[in-house]
Amino acid sequence: MTEPAAAPVEAAGERPHALRAVVLAGGLTFEREVSLSSGTQVVEELTRHGLEAELRDADAELLPGLAAAPADAVFIALHGATGEDGSLRAVLDLAGVPYVGSPAAACRLAWDKPAAKSVVRGAGAATPDWVALPHSTFRELGAGAVLDLIVARLGLPLMVKPASGGSSLGVQKVSRVEDLPAAMVSCFAYGDTVMVERYVEGVELALSVVDLGEGPEALPAVEIVPESGVFDYTARYTPGLTEYHTPARVPEDVAVRAAALAVLVHEELGLTDLSRTDAIVSPDGEVHFLEVNVSPGLTETSMFPMAVEAAGYDLGEVLGKLLARRAGSAR
Repeated sequence: MTEPAAAPVEAAGERPHALRAVVLAGGLTFEREVSLSSGTQVVEELTRHGLEAELRDADAELLPGLAAAPADAVFIALHGATGEDGSLRAVLDLAGVPYVGSPAAACRLAWDKPAAKSVVRGAGAATPDWVALPHSTFRELGAGAVLDLIVARLGLPLMVKPASGGSSLGVQKVSRVEDLPAAMVSCFAYGDTVMVERYVEGVELALSVVDLGEGPEALPAVEIVPESGVFDYTARYTPGLTEYHTPARVPEDVAVRAAALAVLVHEELGLTDLSRTDAIVSPDGEVHFLEVNVSPGLTETSMFPMAVEAAGYDLGEVLGKLLARRAGSAR
């Protein structure tokens, strides 16, 4: 009878190859400091789980550095255009560097909030009515006339936000028509196109999704209760100014629909690995899609880690599994 083959024996003193990850954070966007906080947290979590993790900025030294000392996989903790509009991911694809997260084309779609809303609405989900206009339109047609049409169509109050971007930068609630011009001017500081959206009163939710190899899974919803009533940049990143409840204090049927919306957004936009959808539950229980983030924040006040913990997972283990999957698929 043939003896079964013996398992390979490691040489004395030889250790299994430890996964080497490069965590990208920083960049030159308005969200640089938030990104560095996320990246530092990721490195700490990965190191705690025995992975070799190095924090690097997305600068001129990145590609030569990856060529000289290749990583098994890259984790993108960059926020803002560099990390979320697909451009960096397209370059990593050209260089053959595997990374955690959605592909470049899906990121471009998600980054464009009006385009993402159109796709999600086309898939049957609710989303507040909106209009997105570049600065040139106001300059050429006259801001007063255009703003009058917007208010006539969408009513008040309104949410004014950059058509692309994250961390709630430039986001303002406008309740009086006389405040709209100043809100628009402020918002244009963060991008050439502004999206004006009908304001929906209700419970704000952060809906995280992760795919560890068995398809996208919606994690418990995080309910967001900002002290000011508006979840802007200050409320988002200043400890104590916002209360979070995980799981969200919503009826079970609403929680189920919110989870279904998060997975629908993830799949319809072609996202992979992880995402976070922002939504509002109106008083009638309808869940309204607002936007989606392909590079969720991972700071101490970020909602993705809260959802991971509420699901009973360990954040470092989840991040490690995502990196291992990408590293394995590249071999």
